[in-house]
Amino acid sequence: MSQNLFKWKHFESEIILLCVRWYLKYTLSYRNLQEIMSERGVSIAHTTIMRWVDEYAPIMDKKIRKHLKPTNDSWRVDETYIKVKGKWKYLYRAVDSKGSTIDFYLSEKRDKQAAKKFFKKALGSSHNQQPRVITVDKNQAYEVAIPELIYEGTLGCRTRFRQIKYLNNIVEQDHRFIKRKVKQMLGFKNLKTAEKTICGIEAMNMIRKGQVEEIQCALSEIEFLNKIMGAAA
Repeated sequence: MSQNLFKWKHFESEIILLCVRWYLKYTLSYRNLQEIMSERGVSIAHTTIMRWVDEYAPIMDKKIRKHLKPTNDSWRVDETYIKVKGKWKYLYRAVDSKGSTIDFYLSEKRDKQAAKKFFKKALGSSHNQQPRVITVDKNQAYEVAIPELIYEGTLGCRTRFRQIKYLNNIVEQDHRFIKRKVKQMLGFKNLKTAEKTICGIEAMNMIRKGQVEEIQCALSEIEFLNKIMGAAA
C-alpha cells in the first residue's frame, strides 16, 4: 500500500512531501528549507531533507508518469552538462514540438551507447509514442545510434532523422529549468544521487508545464501529489 511509503518516519507524510516538493520545484538549498521550516515551528535537519529527496524523488517520478498527457511524434533531442563529483556528465533530454518533456537520461559518456539507452528509456514510457521525426544536434553518435535502433526494430522504419540546429532551440531553452536548479546545488557527490534528484526535478518540471491532466492549480498539485504518494488526508 502507498501509505507504507512513510512507515516509521518521525514526521508526518504531508511535511515530508512539502519539503521534497519545494526542494525539487524551487531554487532552494537544503539549508534554505531547514530555515523556512524552522520559522514554521518545525525543526528538521537539512541532512534529513536531503535523505527524503533521495528516497522519494524517484518514486514521485515513477508515479507521475502514469498520469502524463501523451506527447506528440516530433522529438527534439539534445544534451546538457551536469557536474558530478567535480566532473561533467551528460544529461540527455528530449521534448516534443510543443515543449512537453518526453524523457531524460543521465550518462557518464556522450556516445552511441548512451544515445541508444536514452531512446530506449523514452520509448518505454507510456506517455510517449513512436517518433515520426527526430531532430538532434551535431553529435555524431546519433548518426550511428538511430539507424541501429531502426534496424533493431526499436524505432519505426519510417522514422525521419534530421540535424537542424534552429529547430532544437525549444529543447535548448528547456534546459534552463534544470540548469538553474542544479546550479544552486553546486554539483552532486555521485551519479546515483544525481539521477535520483534529477528524476524529481524533471517530474516537477512536467507538472509546471501542465503535462498532468489532473492538476489545474497549485492547490490541486498538492492534493494530487499527496494522493499518488499515499499522503492524502
